[in-house]
Amino acid sequence: MYNFTFQVPTRIHFGKGTISFLSELKDYGRKVLLVYGGGSIKKNGIYDKAMSILKDADLEVLELGGVEPNPRIETVRKGVSICKSENIDMVLAIGGGSTIDCAKVIAAGAKYAGDAWELVLDGSKIAGALPVFDILTLAATGTEMDPYAVISDMTKNEKWGTGSKFMVPAMSILDPEYTYSVSKKQTAAGTADMMSHTMENYFSMENADCQKFMAEGLLRTMIKNGPIALNEPTNYDARANLMWAGTHAINGVVGDGCSPAWCVHPMEHELSAFYDITHGEGLAILTPAWMEHILNDDTLGMFVDFARNVWGLTGDDDYALAHAGIDALRKFFFETMGIPSNLRAVGITDEKNFEIMAQKACDGSKGSFVPLSKEDIIEIFRAAF
Repeated sequence: MYNFTFQVPTRIHFGKGTISFLSELKDYGRKVLLVYGGGSIKKNGIYDKAMSILKDADLEVLELGGVEPNPRIETVRKGVSICKSENIDMVLAIGGGSTIDCAKVIAAGAKYAGDAWELVLDGSKIAGALPVFDILTLAATGTEMDPYAVISDMTKNEKWGTGSKFMVPAMSILDPEYTYSVSKKQTAAGTADMMSHTMENYFSMENADCQKFMAEGLLRTMIKNGPIALNEPTNYDARANLMWAGTHAINGVVGDGCSPAWCVHPMEHELSAFYDITHGEGLAILTPAWMEHILNDDTLGMFVDFARNVWGLTGDDDYALAHAGIDALRKFFFETMGIPSNLRAVGITDEKNFEIMAQKACDGSKGSFVPLSKEDIIEIFRAAF
């Protein structure tokens, strides 16, 4: 287990009706920038409820809607401009991971003299941020309790993650009922996303039994509740378990002390940067191909444990058991959850960008538990094609 410092300062209000805690924002100032996506929060009633609470707390609200599924730097810049010109005190995001990520970088950009894209490329430049608050409406990324954000510049086909302790939300409201309206596509993709976060950590764990056993429990929770939420969208217990598992997948509780650089996420970020695909679907497509690629005598034990402890499989032939575990993951993603099974199915029809994507993904995953060269990543892209 590596050395680490663990601190998660986010205050979580979890459960039905917890939107009432929005009134706590009055302790942080008077002017709020409300950030949201395509407007679904105005259809499902969250917007009206939030605005009523904020008004009763005597808070002035300015709005930035239209955050994209892969949030653009242009939208971040709009938010930063509003914060600076209107002397905003705090940023409130209502939505999923993209909206919250956008809000985080807006909050950091509001305290930065240069262009916000510089903070995306180098998180060490973030020296402060406005307080960030959120109401989560999609269980997937875990951004509601972590210091990270991912922002795209589609004019350059670039999508990068950044991070800073200053971007950790001060408070997150997690009401599972607010995820009832999430589509089957996004429920499946969100489940794949949180599973990928857990597995990026899991397949680097050596002598970290505490994190390993917790990660296995999180994966079993996702595997159990993902299909229930898919088929029973208003099943509160399924939505609640997914929401809480997704938060813990990336808040440090299973990653700190055992996880070096990730590698599947940098590969998928290139797919999203060039083709603007759904992040969770890209992760689901790439992960089994990556697993098969890194399976060898050195990693075999991890895959045997994955098959036995996550999927409940048995057998005496370790390699056969390892492959069976990977096949179980494929079946879960592509059959049970209905996620597209290859890159062609999400609109990537040729290999013309594989080389440049592989080089950028290689640069972005240096230090991963199993090192990947550009050639390795090209092979993984081809296996997933």
